[in-house]
Amino acid sequence: MGLFAAGGKGATSRRTPDELAQLAGGAALDPEPLIYASRMTAKVDSACLQDGYQIYHHVFFFDREGRWCVVQQGMDPTTRMARRYHWISEGLSSFVEEPHKAVVGEKRREVLNLVAREAAPARETIPELVARPPEETLEELRRIPTLVMPHRHRIVSPADLSPRGMRKVLLSLYERAPRDFQEVLATPGLGPKSLRALALVSELIWGAPASIRDPARFAYAHGGKDGTPYPVDRATYDKTIASLRKAILQAKVGRRDRLEALRRLHRLFPPGP
Repeated sequence: MGLFAAGGKGATSRRTPDELAQLAGGAALDPEPLIYASRMTAKVDSACLQDGYQIYHHVFFFDREGRWCVVQQGMDPTTRMARRYHWISEGLSSFVEEPHKAVVGEKRREVLNLVAREAAPARETIPELVARPPEETLEELRRIPTLVMPHRHRIVSPADLSPRGMRKVLLSLYERAPRDFQEVLATPGLGPKSLRALALVSELIWGAPASIRDPARFAYAHGGKDGTPYPVDRATYDKTIASLRKAILQAKVGRRDRLEALRRLHRLFPPGP
């Protein structure tokens, strides 16, 4: 068919680069652009878009022309709700500005979004910030706890601002001298905590904020309780729940799994008055 797939769930996803190298070789393709795309999509959805979902599933598809798409899934460990991230190479102009084809899940009020179009000032400032001697940025990190932080930075913990934890990352960035934000993001060892700290310095010290806009699109198949886009259609709502219950009862699974699925359905859709 000329269609190839790599990656998977949990530890399997970490073997994606090796799988891509092997599969691309068989398709007479240079594997490096595919491996880079795999790493960048994973890095963006785990570090640039911090929405409370931990990525645990990464699947990379490509064809003999080198066109690719990525589907990733994250899980909120608190609510056990999932969110899916879709990428397609066709039409992709940047890995770090509005790169997703779609982000699907329940919308959240505030996230840290460094790939939003309106976060461009932060993306421009962060490479300048890490180009300075690390001690200058570390000194600014030491000052931040004495400042009054905007409410949206409540996701930043004192541990994120630890000069000891940031020293190694800043030194690595300084030595690599990244030319732009995408090269900053590609730096090994730069994770969500370090990027949160850099975003905070970018805003509080340099006046270049990131975005808090959640890019998720939530499907209102049954309407919204506030009447948007239309009032809840109770008949359709009940029919959907009945269909889900029927599917669980007819599924070829063990009794324990069936009961757990029914309990989760009950938690998601408790009986109405």
